[in-house]
Amino acid sequence: LWGVQQSTFEITFCHLPFQSKWLYIGTERGNIHLVNVESFTLSGYTIMWNKAIELSSKAHPGPVVHISDNPMDEGKVNITNFYVLLFFCHSHSQAIHSVAWHHEGKQFICSHSDGTLTIWNIKSPAKPVQTITPHGKQPKDGKKPEPCKPILKVEYKTTRAGDPFMIFSGGLSYDTVGRRPCLTVMHGKSTAVLEMDYSIVDFLTLCETPYPNDFQEPYAVVVLLEKDLVVIDLAQNGYPIFENPYPMMIHESPVTCCEYLADCPVDLIPALYSVGSRQKRQGYSKKEWPISGGNWGLGTQSYPEIIITGHADGSVKFWDASAIMLQVLYKLKTAKVFEKARCKEEKPSTEIVDEDPFAIQLMSWCPESRMLCVAGVSAHVIIYRFSKQEITTEVLLEVRLQYELNDLESPEGGGDQTPAPPTPSTSPSPQTAAPQTYTSTSSNSSDGIRDNIPCLKVRCSPLKQSPGYQVELVVQLVWVSGEPPQQISSLAINSCYGLVVFGNSNGLAVVDYLQKTVLLNLGTVELYSSNDPYQRQLRSPRKSRQPSGGLICIQTWFSSIIDRAHIYEHSEPFNSTPLDRCKSPTSVGALPFCVFLSTVLLSVCPPRGSIPLDNRDNSFSRSRSSSVTSIDKEAREAVTSFHFCETYNRKADGGLTPSLWVGTSLGTVLAISLNMPPAGEQRLLQPVMVSPCGTLVRLKGSILRMAFLDSTGSLLPSAFEPWYEPNAPANGEERDKARKRRPVSVSPSTSQELNENQYAVVCSEKQAKVISLPSQTCVFKHSITETSFVLRADVVQMNTGICVACFCANGHIMTLSLPGLRPLLDVNYLPLTDMRIARTFCFTNLGQALYLTSPTEIQRITYSQEVCENLQEMLGELFTPVETPEAPNRGFFKGLFGGGAQSLDREELFGESGAGKAPRSLAQHIPGPGGIEGMKGAASGIVGDLARARIALDERGQKLSEVEERTAAMMASADSFSKHAHEKMLKCKDKKWYQF
Repeated sequence: LWGVQQSTFEITFCHLPFQSKWLYIGTERGNIHLVNVESFTLSGYTIMWNKAIELSSKAHPGPVVHISDNPMDEGKVNITNFYVLLFFCHSHSQAIHSVAWHHEGKQFICSHSDGTLTIWNIKSPAKPVQTITPHGKQPKDGKKPEPCKPILKVEYKTTRAGDPFMIFSGGLSYDTVGRRPCLTVMHGKSTAVLEMDYSIVDFLTLCETPYPNDFQEPYAVVVLLEKDLVVIDLAQNGYPIFENPYPMMIHESPVTCCEYLADCPVDLIPALYSVGSRQKRQGYSKKEWPISGGNWGLGTQSYPEIIITGHADGSVKFWDASAIMLQVLYKLKTAKVFEKARCKEEKPSTEIVDEDPFAIQLMSWCPESRMLCVAGVSAHVIIYRFSKQEITTEVLLEVRLQYELNDLESPEGGGDQTPAPPTPSTSPSPQTAAPQTYTSTSSNSSDGIRDNIPCLKVRCSPLKQSPGYQVELVVQLVWVSGEPPQQISSLAINSCYGLVVFGNSNGLAVVDYLQKTVLLNLGTVELYSSNDPYQRQLRSPRKSRQPSGGLICIQTWFSSIIDRAHIYEHSEPFNSTPLDRCKSPTSVGALPFCVFLSTVLLSVCPPRGSIPLDNRDNSFSRSRSSSVTSIDKEAREAVTSFHFCETYNRKADGGLTPSLWVGTSLGTVLAISLNMPPAGEQRLLQPVMVSPCGTLVRLKGSILRMAFLDSTGSLLPSAFEPWYEPNAPANGEERDKARKRRPVSVSPSTSQELNENQYAVVCSEKQAKVISLPSQTCVFKHSITETSFVLRADVVQMNTGICVACFCANGHIMTLSLPGLRPLLDVNYLPLTDMRIARTFCFTNLGQALYLTSPTEIQRITYSQEVCENLQEMLGELFTPVETPEAPNRGFFKGLFGGGAQSLDREELFGESGAGKAPRSLAQHIPGPGGIEGMKGAASGIVGDLARARIALDERGQKLSEVEERTAAMMASADSFSKHAHEKMLKCKDKKWYQF
């Protein structure tokens, strides 16, 4: 608050005595300086190391590692250097790390680097009274115990009715290899070793009194770990920990992705909390959290907010962000779906990442239906459904997908001849065509090439699924001809249609998770049909070293809980719609690449599982490109974004149809038409028809976000299905009423006036466009950046309308109005210095955003004027003023004979009048933004002033009542003392002096 004292020495230890404004600062040179914490001025009084030790000890004692006052005599300061205890001028063979006093000031204890504790008496400083090695093995021949690890800190706390507590960190034996960091509590004859999950940074014992010269009566220990804060209850047997009300475990596993949703359904947080409360572990202390300092600010938002974090260990955590602090709601472990290797030797050789194979890469969540879909780094997708009932899944349902493109080899000799492309099949169903001779494999081939095997193995044993998110379907991409599957780059789920779509650098796949079928799987080139603007050739620049041919193999296991499920495995070879044969046009020597997925469809009921695909025109230009690099860039067009909607896919469409819009890395937006069967029972029986519709619009840069507006400019949300209990009885009325999708309506009168029905908003890394539908004409266009590129873009709802929010790589945050794309905000906020920011940055509704600014900190920002006006009222108070406890009673005889604690006038000793001014070259004062009063003035608001006034009034009433009680007690004590004095006088008035 006052500023910074920039010194010319390195600070090694600081000590601020109780009820003192003078801060002791120890340095690496062994000296001690003093700073007034109220005025932030340096005292001229300095304790030099050469004046604090005996003249016979000429060696430098090392840096200061501890400073403390004698509890009974503040004029005596214990200064501990690394090798010398200066108060006693006594050298020790082992380095000293910390010192703790007995409350009577007659003894103190030191911790050393060899794992020993030495107890010293101030009247006999020549040698320690006792030496203890708590965790050392005691030899039988009387020799010294073996040295242990250093004891970094020790505290010694006394009690009135029992043995003292000796608490220290470290000191374990060196033979305990691999043991976690420990805190040891020694009380009487018992010794408890408490293991911690992370390294111990520091610990502090909480006591009933703050005075060091009285019995401390410890009741808890606060332990600060590298990634956690633990409070241990010393009053209960076994020393249980207190349940932490704060989210300290957000980084127990590194965060790999996150999502931020504001204004969620009001029943969502209670539902998540109800299932998450059952996950809390048992064995906590029965007492309340003992730390009660500070006050929370008053949150102004009235809407619920949820943060979802995906972690490297495969876990997904849901957080309540509605209040000022985060509160964990529910934790999902996705790694439970897969088999885990017991040792490194059992680790499968098919994993495409060496560490964290279950790490979460993408998440797609429908808050209304509570459907969750996650994609991992091992090219796997898991679909979860929320349920409040516990179930046991006998066999998990898994679908393995691959899509292999064969090579169309150019003739030998480099002629201009080109082979004829394969003719499209007219068969309406893949299963009705004549089978070919093909043998599928699900393991490594004879020559060691991995083929048709996934990266992870789904567990085959029964899985008990607790209330919360339960596995619905597992989809995995497989290895093909020794090539690993590409990681998934985009993901979307729609509960109304019952579809999941995901894509990577090779293409996309549409999966029906209700019927457990693959509806569509295409390479990106195939989505263009014959309208490919890049005219990419379907072959490699060189002859392939791999044989042509090869279809797919999908192995499916069905869960026993699915209605009408039949254990059915389809591995019989068959002929499907002909696959496009091509190789990646990469540099010479590259192996053929594999575009994931295939056109095989498999339903729960095989007779009704035929889902026809549109015949695709496979006529492509065979002209050679002179630049292999350009061919590779164009051919590796990745799918970057999806959006489910009900819109117009073609100019001639007269009505809205369910659609899937696809954005690619080359700035192209394509449409896929979805022909949905009627809702209800027919949805599970009739197939979903899908067909690509071609290109709609092109932009510069990769497509990041798509959205739709109605004719009035209002945001059109995607259709969704309300949540229902999936494990309810099949004939329940709740399920029938809930299985109705939300209609997307457009006002006919308004549409006729404007002669348009919808607007499509498309944002890329460089541009933003608003397209009028169904005419597909660009009505608004804006160039977002020319020198940089957009990392994250979202269409967000504000209090006054909607806008496009963008975060660029150069640190700018920009917002554009909709549908006019007029710039509203452009702020240079944060340059991209860490990929963690780019990976976790996300916008949400009502003008808020979030990102991970460091591995241990979530940063939440706002770009809304309404929220900024209420920020001062949201500020909390770090300290709560409390009344100082009454000092311990010195007693009549201790005060008479001088046996009590001796006070020290530090102001007279360290002040400018007694010690003078410190040299200017010693430290430089850097002023801060303001003092405490300035901070209070800046943080004042109407609500804050009222709250502070109410608190001050309550405190004043409490103080007045306490003063009245103390006055009455003093009067009673005075009357008692007067009576005793009068009785003593009457007894002794007639005695002579020699009779006493």
